[in-house]
Amino acid sequence: MLDTAVRQRKLYEEVAARLERMIAEGHYAAGDALPSQRTLMETFGVGRPAIREALFHLQKMGLIDIRSGTRAIVTLPTPAFVVDALAVTARHMLAAPGGVQNFQSLRVFFEVGLSRHAAEHATKDDLERFRHALDENRASLGDLKRFERTDVDFHYVLAVIPRNPMFTAIHAALAEWLLEQRQTTLAPGEDKVAYEAHRVIFEAVASRHPDRAEAAMRAHLDYVTRRYNAVVEKRR
Repeated sequence: MLDTAVRQRKLYEEVAARLERMIAEGHYAAGDALPSQRTLMETFGVGRPAIREALFHLQKMGLIDIRSGTRAIVTLPTPAFVVDALAVTARHMLAAPGGVQNFQSLRVFFEVGLSRHAAEHATKDDLERFRHALDENRASLGDLKRFERTDVDFHYVLAVIPRNPMFTAIHAALAEWLLEQRQTTLAPGEDKVAYEAHRVIFEAVASRHPDRAEAAMRAHLDYVTRRYNAVVEKRR
């Protein structure tokens, strides 16, 4: 028999939901001060603890800023806020069973799409920035620590090309794991393999060939995944 019981929301959750809706509907705009806690208590018919918990909840969502001695100020979540929130969540998800495999699948889905988009929409300036990232990657061959960073930087350029701050936020949230993955897979000679893959990706994007760009990125990430899994398995 199906359990159709609906969890009753706590008072602070109801207050937070109503305030969130009011912000979304424009009753309070970014920079506006919310009413005092006493006024909110009277408006919603709840006690001070529920109001405080609701405000703290909205602060964690990036919707308000709370400072001692002043009323809460409405804010807009920034890409930096999203990055921090995603990074924390990513660390917990990675530690869960199957977490690494899930992230590998996410990275393939995300970066294959970015590569195809770049081949179709990259501007001249985008391609120049992409070429510079590739040149930096080549210049770091033989220096594995530096190569780790230029590797991530190369992939970051692809996340910038769509000019969507959420894409760069997602990349930044993945960056910590990407560095850990690179630290695991890199070894003398492997940097040359990675660079060659990057070169093929760049040339496919620069030649405006989305199918080749997609195939090149998929082949690169498939190789990295296989090597990562092999190294981890060997360590066990």
